[in-house]
Amino acid sequence: MNQHAPGFYASYASHKGYAMPAVGPKQSARYDAEIWEPAGCAASHSFLEIGCGTGAFLGYLRNKGVARLLGIDHDPALASVIPEAARGDFLCRDVWEVLADESLDRFDRIVLLDVLEHFEAGDALRLMQALRGRLAANGRVVVKVPNAGSPWGLPYQYGDLTHRTAFATISMRQLADAAGFAPPLLYGQRQGSRRRMLADSLVCRLLSWALLNPPEIWSANFYAILQVKP
Repeated sequence: MNQHAPGFYASYASHKGYAMPAVGPKQSARYDAEIWEPAGCAASHSFLEIGCGTGAFLGYLRNKGVARLLGIDHDPALASVIPEAARGDFLCRDVWEVLADESLDRFDRIVLLDVLEHFEAGDALRLMQALRGRLAANGRVVVKVPNAGSPWGLPYQYGDLTHRTAFATISMRQLADAAGFAPPLLYGQRQGSRRRMLADSLVCRLLSWALLNPPEIWSANFYAILQVKP
C-alpha cells in the first residue's frame, strides 16, 4: 500500500473509528448479491482478502462455512476489532511479503474491497501481476473501487487523502489487460432500500437519455471480477 502520506495512515484508526462489525442477515444478503454469487464462490474455496479492514467480509465467510481464509492488513490496530470467529484468520503483514510467501499456497478467490485506489497506478499494476501467481486454477480476483466515472463516486474517491489512483470502468479494463487478465466482469454496487434503488435506477435512466456521454456505470462504487487470460 502506498505510504506517501504516512501521517494519514498513522491516524487512520482514529479517523475511521474502528469498531467490530456486525455481520447480520442484511449485510450477508448484500455480500451474497455483490460478491458470492457473481464471483461463483463456494464454501470449499480458499479466500485471501487483501486490506481486510475491520473484518466484516472475513466474518461473513466464516458464517458461510468457508474453512480456509486469510485476511491481511497493515494496521495492527485492527486486530482487536476483527470478529471473534475470524480473528485467527487475520494477519498484520505487508502485502508484498504475503504474496511472495510460497508457504501460503494458492487461493481460489482473492478479494480487494476499497483497496486498489490506495495504490499508485504503477504499484496497482505490480500488485495485480503478483496476484496472478497466487491464484489457483480457475481462480478469480474480486475488486471494488470508487467509481470515478460517475459523479456519485467522486466523494468516495476524494473523501480519503490516502487514495492515490482513481478508477473508471475503462481504466479498470486497461489495468486488467496490462496485468494479464481477461476483460473483467464489471457491475455497480447497488445500495439502499428497494424503494431507493428503484428511484436511483429511474433517475439514472433519465440522465442516460438526456446526456451525450453518460457513464457506463452510474453507481458510486463498482466491482470487477477478473480471471487470468486463457
